[in-house]
Amino acid sequence: MNLQEVIIQPVQPNEQERFQSLMKAHHYLGALPKIGHTLWYVASYHNEWLALISFSAAAWKCAARDQWIGWSYRVQYDRLHLIANNSRFLILPEHHYPNLASRILSLCERRISQDWQQRFGYPVLLLETFVDPQLFHGTIYRAANWVYVGDTQGFRRTRQGYSPTAQQAKQIFVRSLEKRSQARLSQSILDPCYGYGAPKIMLTADQMRTLPEFFLDIPDLRRKQGRRHSLPCILALATGAVLCGMEGYKAIGSWADDLGQKHGHVLAVANAMDVMMYPVAPRSEKP
Repeated sequence: MNLQEVIIQPVQPNEQERFQSLMKAHHYLGALPKIGHTLWYVASYHNEWLALISFSAAAWKCAARDQWIGWSYRVQYDRLHLIANNSRFLILPEHHYPNLASRILSLCERRISQDWQQRFGYPVLLLETFVDPQLFHGTIYRAANWVYVGDTQGFRRTRQGYSPTAQQAKQIFVRSLEKRSQARLSQSILDPCYGYGAPKIMLTADQMRTLPEFFLDIPDLRRKQGRRHSLPCILALATGAVLCGMEGYKAIGSWADDLGQKHGHVLAVANAMDVMMYPVAPRSEKP
């Protein structure tokens, strides 16, 4: 096989079912739903599919990656959109050729920033991926000049926030798409060309502690029955989420679930979003 004739193209709408079927059948993690900012690619040789690869939104929290970038936690949420996660990479069983994986990664690196810009309105500066060391050694990423920056802590995201206990840690690899990717991501002021939507900031524990005070004078018109949390705490939580760029009840609830122990203790609203998302229905009046 002449690797120079291998091409990579975005998966077309009429190819998505085939893409997902192959991923489900052959990838050890199965298929991944196309939710949010996601791009799927297929690598082919003379119109024959060789490999499938997908990129999704970056992990919200990753200590080793964040330390390598060098950004402040107060601005990282405003920069996460500039990172894409290589969430799946599958070489189809009959096409395990030498250097094919490196060739595919290289082709992706050349075009993904422009594709991301065209599709979502902003470019990508950095790629990341997570490798399970019990199954793989990250050889293809090392060969493609990705940088190993450390291991995860073993926690994974769930609907409730994060898993209560650590599981198998994964190796973290990153690949800069520009020479100054680290500097651009970590600088105090983000270049306007990389901005997207409203700025997303992080709040300190002290700042969050003062938020409920702004809502103390607002009358609470809720019935006492079924009331689980004070109105100032609920409003403070919603305000903090909006200040950090969250939009809608679901996003606010997810942000609340992701609060660290320090911030959650300050607000004393471990599950306050249940009140906002699932309010108690008013009691019917008897005649």
